[in-house]
Amino acid sequence: MTDESKPPSGPDLAAGVAISQIPDGGMLLGHVGEEAALFARSGEEIFAIGAMCTHYGGPLAEGILVGDTVRCPWHHACFGLRNGENLRPPALNPVTSWKVIREGDRVRAGEKNTPPAAKKAPANAPESIVIIGAGPAGLVAAQTLRREGHAGSITLIGAEKTPPVDRPNLSKDYLAGKAPEDWIPLRPPEWYDEHKLELRTGVAATAIDTKKRQVTLDDGSSISYGALLLATGAEPVRLDIPGASLPHVHYLRTLADSRGIIAAAQKAKRAVVVGAGFIGLETAASLRERGLEVHVVTPDARPLERILGAEAGDYVRGLHESHGVVFHFGQTVAAITDRQVELASRGSLPADLVVVGIGVRPSISLAEKAGLKLEKGIVVDEYFETSAQGIFAAGDVARYPDFRTGQLIRIEHFVAAERQARAAARNMLGPDRREAFRDVPFFWSQHYDVALNYVGHAGKWDSIDRDGDFASGSCRLTYKSGGKTLAVLTLARDRESLEAEADLEGSGPGR
Repeated sequence: MTDESKPPSGPDLAAGVAISQIPDGGMLLGHVGEEAALFARSGEEIFAIGAMCTHYGGPLAEGILVGDTVRCPWHHACFGLRNGENLRPPALNPVTSWKVIREGDRVRAGEKNTPPAAKKAPANAPESIVIIGAGPAGLVAAQTLRREGHAGSITLIGAEKTPPVDRPNLSKDYLAGKAPEDWIPLRPPEWYDEHKLELRTGVAATAIDTKKRQVTLDDGSSISYGALLLATGAEPVRLDIPGASLPHVHYLRTLADSRGIIAAAQKAKRAVVVGAGFIGLETAASLRERGLEVHVVTPDARPLERILGAEAGDYVRGLHESHGVVFHFGQTVAAITDRQVELASRGSLPADLVVVGIGVRPSISLAEKAGLKLEKGIVVDEYFETSAQGIFAAGDVARYPDFRTGQLIRIEHFVAAERQARAAARNMLGPDRREAFRDVPFFWSQHYDVALNYVGHAGKWDSIDRDGDFASGSCRLTYKSGGKTLAVLTLARDRESLEAEADLEGSGPGR
């Protein structure tokens, strides 16, 4: 996060600047009082908004303008220039905006604009909405429904005992000991009351009656719905070997999981991470930052090769090895004992702590019992509606048609889940708000002080174009099939990542 204690720099936008100082299609960073602010210009229109993203405080002036919006370079949040409205997750709050006053060839920021108000509810909106899954996707859906003017009851049901949390942090800064727990809840408890949202945690849905439009819960109660959103997420794949249930063997999905690993790490000296995917590697980095000896066991030849290719995989391997992580490639775990991990090759590794990160499976049991169409997830259309009218699905559990290829895809990432949930919530309100989903998937992965940004989706590719190189600390890989760009991976090229996202959407900068 940015250091908000630093005094704002640049010109005083309240005192005004010459219009010529603001480049057309660009931004000018300054301040209004003690608040960092920027002017943005599109032709003859000039806007004044806060300069720090409300997600992690990213510098919006280093982002890009797309139409009448600005996009954050860190995690691709998007804000409206006219009123500061947060238009895309992961930002949950708007930024400040000011009235713009022209005085000859100068312009200055005047009084603050009124924060964006909730819209008027569509006449044909369902009276009651139930959201199963109190994770980030469920929260964004509930918030979107209220902002879109839905005044009926909204019930958010979560099997986890905690309210919606900042899930990426569970394997990153929080696990590494660099983020306090008060950063982790996405909203404070009072927020749910203020928005008239019923949050029921620690209770699981057990059945859906699609004819009666009713959900049964494991506490014996039931709740009726006018529309239903399934945001049930995914569950970790578990080892099926001797010792897999020992108390020092952990998985990482929930806040409770992360707390358990932190408690174990405080007493451990040697950790073995099983799996070299994103969760496994981020966990390895966090445990190294806590001073543990860390070994990673994987059947793969290099980390992340299936997703990012050999070159990026080798870079990630070198990065972790430079921080002391020891890899064991081409290896699987045969058994776990109190003090060690036994490998299929008959070798063994000492371990006080074992963390398993070998993938996840979509949580589809509820949908399966309800008779919804399934295919490696819950199949939805471009509006996130399932095969049952009035039931929608979003997030890790949903397989939706990629607008660029028409193929069904399922994305297991935080920002993608939130954006899908926002779209699903709007579509739940009826045809007045219905809009096909055209967002491009985005995720970031943090390893020590290095962040990799990825936009698009490339399940398979036939070529990778490289610009720059990983050794220099600045690189861009473009994944293509038949000459068509499918995805872009960047290292230390935040603006280029944003531009690639906009280009993949078909709405490049300035268009």
